[in-house]
Amino acid sequence: MVFLSLLSVVVVAVAGVYAFPGNLTQMREIRRAVTAQQTSPGQGTFDGVFYSYFTSGSSDTIFTNIAGGQYEIQWDGNGDFVVGQGTNPGSTSASVTFGGSFEPNPDAEVILSVYGWSENPLVEYYINEFNNGGKFDITFDATHKGTVTSDGSLYNIYTHQQVNQPSIQGTATFNQYISVRSSERTSGTVTVGNHVNAWASLGMHLGQMNYQIVAVEGLSGSGQATITVRG
Repeated sequence: MVFLSLLSVVVVAVAGVYAFPGNLTQMREIRRAVTAQQTSPGQGTFDGVFYSYFTSGSSDTIFTNIAGGQYEIQWDGNGDFVVGQGTNPGSTSASVTFGGSFEPNPDAEVILSVYGWSENPLVEYYINEFNNGGKFDITFDATHKGTVTSDGSLYNIYTHQQVNQPSIQGTATFNQYISVRSSERTSGTVTVGNHVNAWASLGMHLGQMNYQIVAVEGLSGSGQATITVRG
């Protein structure tokens, strides 16, 4: 069980306690105190940090919250999932810092993004940082609107309308706003306001902010990630 071994190491580091083989009971107590495996989709807070866990139910996912603004996801199979940690409500002026390990298989359709929603208007937005070499084409059937340079890279900006799709308000029709980073990365800082301002200059306006997370989203393949979020 490689997953459990790795998770134990992470947990011990977060807790600031060094557990040795002779103290397995203490280690188990620490692990229970600073992790929470989510057994069903939903939203909530863990250790004061907002999390969201969505899955279509057709892929095998294990989502675990870890204290200190960290989470782990393991996945295998086909079917959409979106998981992550962040804030609720989000902010149009946030600087979101993220990092950790990101280990998809080479053919996995998976992305890492600052992701969230606004209401009035209802908008789903992505500031996409990693798409596994283009394996997950988040811009399929989208319209290219322009570019913005932020945080050391050019981002291409797209918009797309989703018709009768799941949303934070149930099945609905809404727009997606998408910024895609040219130089992929799995750690760094995203200056959200740069994208919000660029979108607005192109007529793409957000409404009242709902949640905002650093999200892993996958459609197929397998892998695992452990992500720490600061924002």
